[in-house]
Amino acid sequence: MKTKIAQKKKPASTKKKTVEKKKPVKKPAEPSESKTQKNLRTISLLRGMKDITPKDELYWRTAYHKAEEMANAYGFEFMETPALEEAVLFTRSLGKDTDVVDKEMYVFEDRDGTRVALRPEWTAGAVRAYINHGMQSLPQPVKVWNYGAIFRHDRPQAGRFRQFHQFGCETIGQRHPCLDAELILVAYNFLKDLGIHANVNINSIGNLEDRQNYTIELVGYLRSKRSYLCENCKKRINKNPLRVLDCKEESCAEVIQESPQIIEWLGEESKTYFMKVLECLDELGIPYILKSTLVRGLDYYCDTVFEFFEDGNEEKSQNALGGGGRYDMLVEQLGGQPTPAAGFALGLERVISILRAKEDNKNLLEKPWSKVFFAQLGDQANYKALKLIEEMRLQGVIVRHNLAKASLKGQMETADKLGATHTLILGQKEVHDGTIIIRDMDSGNQEIVDQNKLIAEIKKTIKTAKPRK
Repeated sequence: MKTKIAQKKKPASTKKKTVEKKKPVKKPAEPSESKTQKNLRTISLLRGMKDITPKDELYWRTAYHKAEEMANAYGFEFMETPALEEAVLFTRSLGKDTDVVDKEMYVFEDRDGTRVALRPEWTAGAVRAYINHGMQSLPQPVKVWNYGAIFRHDRPQAGRFRQFHQFGCETIGQRHPCLDAELILVAYNFLKDLGIHANVNINSIGNLEDRQNYTIELVGYLRSKRSYLCENCKKRINKNPLRVLDCKEESCAEVIQESPQIIEWLGEESKTYFMKVLECLDELGIPYILKSTLVRGLDYYCDTVFEFFEDGNEEKSQNALGGGGRYDMLVEQLGGQPTPAAGFALGLERVISILRAKEDNKNLLEKPWSKVFFAQLGDQANYKALKLIEEMRLQGVIVRHNLAKASLKGQMETADKLGATHTLILGQKEVHDGTIIIRDMDSGNQEIVDQNKLIAEIKKTIKTAKPRK
């Protein structure tokens, strides 16, 4: 019997196989709002928009207070309307073929399906509010003023942004040449009080019948000059020929300049009304220039129309500081009773750009100046400081302060930079004693007073204080 010889298994190799280790895959970092993350994109300002920062405060504060002061002096009451309205409010009032509606208006569909628009001007909203709130039952005219943001997707240029601000006044409910002149006077004096010497370009576009008669003549003229017009104006000849006169393109300028003058087509009533407006302006001593091609860019205007320019800067219509006119049919167009009305609006960005450029206007700026600075040392003084600051505010004493600064030296330097005439110093000892130090910033003299007598003492001390040089 044969014996099977078992074959020996070869011993496993002792040589280690080198396995290539895979490098761990780094997971992308989770999005984070951390400022330290390098990959975060910096969010920039949208094209055509502008921030108003603290360094602009003097100009905007001054413009607002001058507007408020002027409006109050002439009996205009403040009214604000929403920035967001139904789009039809503007398409119906401004005209579908105007540049504002056709090219510039921010229009979108709201979540409930309503077509809405950011206001491209203020007058239509004011008239809508006049109708909605039954203001026709109030003593007429209703005189209102506004100050706020307007939105137009326009090509950004010097002094013009896609969100900009206007000061305007509206007189709704009566028709009289002196009311037109009053609006021009308010706008003119607002600019004058800011040190801006303005000229008024003025015209009359008459009533509806006058414009219909004039349009026949104008269309014939424009057709004969069609080859010289820009593409937009070629379309406007049939759609809305008056808009050609408002064109800003240089290629159309000569054609517009030689066009028939609307004032020659005014009826007797319109002529008489316009002459009385001019007589009022003559009496007021307001300089004006009769401009036969001035029609304004919106469909609701009738009779008197006007624009304001800085003296010596009237070459281009883009340089206009603002304008306005009469709109006697707008209330009826928006669903109200026939109601005469007029108004104006001034662009504040352009006004402020002039203020910036004029060194001799710096003395007109309203500098926010506080005579008193409050310095504190220690936690207990911090807590007490806010209470004292509020007590003084209630008594009409406004103080500047910086509760985050612990160093007395740093706070005194801040007080000096702010031009404070006196600094109140509250430390741990003063908190314990119920006293406070009043320091004269010029002489360095200090006086310790009881906290209960602080307001009376500080009022007496700063009564005659003058701004430091």
